[in-house]
Amino acid sequence: MVTNNKQIIVFKQVPDRALIPGEDLGAVQSTIDLHAPLADGEFILKNLVFSIDPYMRLMIATGQYKPGNVMGGNTMSVVLRSNNPDFKKDDLVYGLIRMGRFEEYSLVTADYAKTAYKVRNQPKITGLPLSNYVGVLGMAGITAYAGLLKVGKPKAGETLFVSAASGAVGQLVGQMAKNLGLHVVGSAGSDTKVKYLTEELGFDGAFNYKTDDIDAKLTELCPRGIDIYFDNVGGLMLEKAIDHANFYARIPICGAITQYEDLKTGYPVSNLHKVMSKALIVQGFHFSQYTDELEDEFLNTVAKWLKEGSIKYAETIVQGIENVPQALADVVDGKNFGKQIVKVADL
Repeated sequence: MVTNNKQIIVFKQVPDRALIPGEDLGAVQSTIDLHAPLADGEFILKNLVFSIDPYMRLMIATGQYKPGNVMGGNTMSVVLRSNNPDFKKDDLVYGLIRMGRFEEYSLVTADYAKTAYKVRNQPKITGLPLSNYVGVLGMAGITAYAGLLKVGKPKAGETLFVSAASGAVGQLVGQMAKNLGLHVVGSAGSDTKVKYLTEELGFDGAFNYKTDDIDAKLTELCPRGIDIYFDNVGGLMLEKAIDHANFYARIPICGAITQYEDLKTGYPVSNLHKVMSKALIVQGFHFSQYTDELEDEFLNTVAKWLKEGSIKYAETIVQGIENVPQALADVVDGKNFGKQIVKVADL
């Protein structure tokens, strides 16, 4: 007996305009037999929550999501049936970046499981929400943790500036830096987000990049200059941060969301000569560089901070797999608050 199984399918590559939900990607009805015999190593997942992230827009722009294929990303799921000793019935399972399938149910082969999924039963112990495990305790969290510690190399008393500071990564970078004794300033795209950064998360300062003068605000809020700029957006903000950077400042490049809608005509940063004259360290990074070294430490440390309340984490959760396309468009447009999650089903 077959069961309906909605899937998120990418319909076309879109490199040079805004994403149109329903036209460029959308929910397509498929079916799956949840009771069919399983081959050696196979198991069936019921998918529970999906992480919606800016990199997905870049993958649609560059064709890394192949048109006609099921979209993938970080997921949390539960095993319904299994013929794989490493993935037992009722195990909670984490889908790795780009690999967790965006569909209601997934039949996973032994070979695919090796590179796409990990058993992650920690929520049964911590009691933290499953959504945390695709956000603050998932890719966004380890990106913030590794980027700040390994690339930013923070020292107490320094000044850190982070763009997209109320987003999935930025809100964590700022709070982690505060815990390490830094002066922390963030930029965000609305007055509500700015207020959240300073009044709820404890940032020393924040500004609305859409309405405030960026130069004036960086001069005001970073009077000793910038020692670490954690870049999530690229473009004009990167240029301004370089202008205000101190000698030997570090600039972890985490994202460039201002360019994802148009890869050909992004903002031309005009002051890269200052990278040389100020001896800046500008380093792109990917969290996977540090997973083997840091993942256990990261999961234990950040789960502890969450339970203690020393880190807060905002999430925007929408219900229903059919809302994935609009959720991604909202992330690119900055309409979400904090980490964007799609809840597909209850455990």
